[in-house]
Amino acid sequence: MRKLLIPIFFLLCLQAPAQELPERQTYNNVQFWTSVNGSWRLSKRWGLISDFHLRRDNFIRDPNFYFLRLGAAYWINDQFSVVGGFAGLWLATDTDLGTKFALERRTYQQILWRARINKTTFLQRIRIEQRWHQVLNTENAEVDRVRYSNRFRFLFSAAIQVFENPKLPRPTLSNEILFHVGEEIVYNTFDQNRLFLGFNQRLNKNWTVDYGYMMVYQQRYSGFEYDLNHTIRLFFYFSPDLRKKVDEELPHYPVGGIE
Repeated sequence: MRKLLIPIFFLLCLQAPAQELPERQTYNNVQFWTSVNGSWRLSKRWGLISDFHLRRDNFIRDPNFYFLRLGAAYWINDQFSVVGGFAGLWLATDTDLGTKFALERRTYQQILWRARINKTTFLQRIRIEQRWHQVLNTENAEVDRVRYSNRFRFLFSAAIQVFENPKLPRPTLSNEILFHVGEEIVYNTFDQNRLFLGFNQRLNKNWTVDYGYMMVYQQRYSGFEYDLNHTIRLFFYFSPDLRKKVDEELPHYPVGGIE
């Protein structure tokens, strides 16, 4: 665990700006975020993941983004897995011609650790993303340039089984902190923090759902402007085990995750 904290400390040190910035400004918003996240187990160790996400601003009135992710998953054992793949995000952008969508292309790699200790299921994930995102000209809505960045994400979550019946909700707490670096990222090495408090519930053999409140605190490229998004989150997880013979020593567990 100590080794995992080293890169976080290093990235925090990089956040100090080269010059004094204007006074901090924070913009509040209410969002709704829903998704379907799939983990398809095809063989003893190999499978596929697929996610689709939709996020809205002003609760459900305005679009924020649409997101699609695909990848290949490899289960190392009953605690560790790795995933790699690609993704696309369509981000709503205000222009003089109205709301247009800027495309962000990604490749990504992740390692996930999962363990059950007594009645608590812990999960820790490190994900690295390579991102090519279009920057639109606000006057004509044309693509002005493509901004490249690398993003580093550190997620930790815990879900507690408080009821004997496994189909009843489990209180869940998670936090993910994100940093990014790139030529145009000068004042905001810190990207955002996502704190979630809610419940996870099994619906049947293949489906689970989590729902609750997520606070997303994000720094803009200016460095002194921040978004504080109060987000209602509703995520569905589909995790079919398609192996002909289930391996008790290598159980199936979902490895997909949030955008």
